[in-house]
Amino acid sequence: MDRRKFVRVAGSGIAMGGLAEAAEAAVEAQVAARPPRQSADKKATPRKALMKVGTQHGDSNEILRVLAGFGVNYICSRLPSERLDEHWSVEGLSRLRERIESFGLVLDVVPLPMSSNYITKAELPNILLGKSPERDREIDDVCQMIRNAARARVPTLKYNLTFLGVPRTESTKGRGGAEYSTFVYDKAKQDPPVTEAGPVNADVYWERITYFLERVVPVAEEYKVRLACHPQDPGMPRGRGFRGVETVLGSVDGLKRFVSIKESAYHGLNFCQGTVSEMLQNPGREIFDVIRYFGSRGKIFNVHFRNIRGGFLNFQETFIDDGDVDMLKAMRVYKEVGFDGMMMPDHVPKIQGDTNSYQGFAFAFGYIKALIAAVAAEG
Repeated sequence: MDRRKFVRVAGSGIAMGGLAEAAEAAVEAQVAARPPRQSADKKATPRKALMKVGTQHGDSNEILRVLAGFGVNYICSRLPSERLDEHWSVEGLSRLRERIESFGLVLDVVPLPMSSNYITKAELPNILLGKSPERDREIDDVCQMIRNAARARVPTLKYNLTFLGVPRTESTKGRGGAEYSTFVYDKAKQDPPVTEAGPVNADVYWERITYFLERVVPVAEEYKVRLACHPQDPGMPRGRGFRGVETVLGSVDGLKRFVSIKESAYHGLNFCQGTVSEMLQNPGREIFDVIRYFGSRGKIFNVHFRNIRGGFLNFQETFIDDGDVDMLKAMRVYKEVGFDGMMMPDHVPKIQGDTNSYQGFAFAFGYIKALIAAVAAEG
């Protein structure tokens, strides 16, 4: 990320803050036009809105200063390092946390070196490739990162378990000519037909996931660090998969099985609402019960709060207020289940002239803040 450009855009006449205010005003108008929500149980004590707007933009001083001004007070940092080194030491993580706290912000999540990369670019590839003894050495490093995070008072680590990265097809035009990230399975190139990992059927994938979880979850539980796994983005047809990989974490049933492999309050999801919506035939109707299922079980550790248009195997990533999911209703469900973590915009559409999508993110931050305020005001 070009930090100087971020700050320059934030402080220029492009007026990111104005976009955030415009987003809040748009939500307020939407809320005012709707009838008040009626509780099914009038005697039940209403829950408080505990959600917090968050970000995974980065952790440079310049970025932290701008985000503090926006009131985006909870942070997922950038990746400290791709390997277990001084950046992953207790001292290194503590310095990171203390610097973020010096801006009045909270370091809520740190990513493990298990990013959403294609398998040949993975930081710790042998965990999924199942290659020994390298796999065990990589898992040992992850366990030490968990211990060090606990000692540095970092509460949550997020990660991915993907061979494919994030497949997409050609972008399409959305509102105002913005580019919407798009996936259409029938148009997706599967060339070569099998990844460098070779064929990976469901049984093989689950074995490697289980091997990993059985070793890291007990450490996370002992040290009280939450492990938040991101679903496969996007889901693929069961039995067909994509490029020889059966994407077992690309369906709601797969995610249910995943969280049940090791029962622990420290084993859960980086719940990407956009990605989960991509798994559904009718996300505008189905997503709310999925949020309830995982949220009521305490398996949602943080949320990528993103909207889409379309559904399984054919979708666009839209502006937060331009998709098929009623995001105000979704926010009500997070409140209903008592979710108390970060609501983060992970992706936004590309607007012409918007360097690194900073204006798009400013709009999303303001919209999320307004949604949280709206559901909080409902009592």
